[in-house]
Amino acid sequence: MAPFVLTSVLLSLVAVYLVSKLGGEVSKRLGLPPVLGELVGGVVVGVSALHFLVFPEAGATASDSLLMGILQVLGNLDNESIQHIFQSQSEVVSVLAELGVIILLFEIGLESDLRELGKVGYQAAIVAVVGVVAPFALGTAGLVLLFHTPVIPAIFAGAALTATSIGITSKVLSELGYLKSTEGQIIVGAAVMDDVLGIIVLAVVASLAKTGEIDLLNVLYLILSASGFLIGAILLGKFFNSSFVAIAEKLQTRGALLIPAFTFALVMAVIANLIHLEAILGAFAAGLVLDETDKRKELDQQVMPIADILVPIFFVTVGAKADLGVLNPAIPENREGLIIAAFLITVAIVGKVITGWTVFGQPNINRLAIGVGMIPRGEVGLVFAGIGSASGVLDKPLEAAIIVMVILTTFLAPPLLQFALKRNENATPPDDGGSPIGLDSVPPTELVAIKD
Repeated sequence: MAPFVLTSVLLSLVAVYLVSKLGGEVSKRLGLPPVLGELVGGVVVGVSALHFLVFPEAGATASDSLLMGILQVLGNLDNESIQHIFQSQSEVVSVLAELGVIILLFEIGLESDLRELGKVGYQAAIVAVVGVVAPFALGTAGLVLLFHTPVIPAIFAGAALTATSIGITSKVLSELGYLKSTEGQIIVGAAVMDDVLGIIVLAVVASLAKTGEIDLLNVLYLILSASGFLIGAILLGKFFNSSFVAIAEKLQTRGALLIPAFTFALVMAVIANLIHLEAILGAFAAGLVLDETDKRKELDQQVMPIADILVPIFFVTVGAKADLGVLNPAIPENREGLIIAAFLITVAIVGKVITGWTVFGQPNINRLAIGVGMIPRGEVGLVFAGIGSASGVLDKPLEAAIIVMVILTTFLAPPLLQFALKRNENATPPDDGGSPIGLDSVPPTELVAIKD
């Protein structure tokens, strides 16, 4: 049976790389961010279309998988064996996807400048807080007052509106060459803080789902551990950098720089996971720390090929898990959910876009880009929907509405962010030291480098 598990994983990866590359190339030629093509490629092979790559956590079984059907015929396997292969294959691909987003956030941390991030830290904090409070309050109140939704389900839906997918936003910023711009630093900083706040909100709503009461001690623990972890990681960098460079220079075998750096990133991810934070926060913090070393540029170049292999798996699986069937109004049970979804999507967009106008002291800042950069919910929003569904708190229309909101904000954000960045001549390109100039003022040779 083990050979068939390996075969199923390898075929899954073949599909992932084919659709990610094809989708990315098509998007690039259409003038859209390649990550959008990777998401669409995932939709094509996923539960919404070909059913080649489906996952049990989304409710699929082996009989729903085209890949499992092919293997069952080729190997003459019984239903029990094929179900075991399906579970194992799904777990392996999901783990590879998690590794992909960990590598992505490590790479984003390496490309971020801690000093520049520190300059906009207080502004990023304001953006993050408003980006959590505004959609949560508007969504919860609107569901209760307009749709007469019970309070606890309304709180769950409001909580799902607070999330921001840092992976999707940071990938778009990197592809467009704006990651190191002032706008990019504010968005990334706010998205990281948003993730921390989202974990705290998730702990609150999960407590509500289980007991109807909020576990204040657990919430306090999460606040202290999240704050302590991020501050501690930054302080560690001041003492760690010289030791890291000394170790890397003494090693004489292949991977002398890359392996110690990856080990450090994974250790930080493990620590974050152990204290009930997201592993990606640990990887991002590790990237920030190593960004301060003299080996940063060399390390950045060595990380890129690894990211090229693993990161597409994450984006394709996000698309594969998106069930666009909930958008079909011809199905009667979808209609109520679509009406609620229209409200949630409006709140999801407005509640994040307004955050751009909370930035002050930056007269030439692209506020629209900052707000739009906070829009995508991605896999984080689906986690809220999944917990609410598993606990029985959400009924089918509200669950469908949350899923529709997550899908549309995830797919709309990349082209909207590209539009917001390109239309404003005051958006600061990445390597200009933060001066308020636009792409039109960059020499053609440098513009090519930025786009690449």
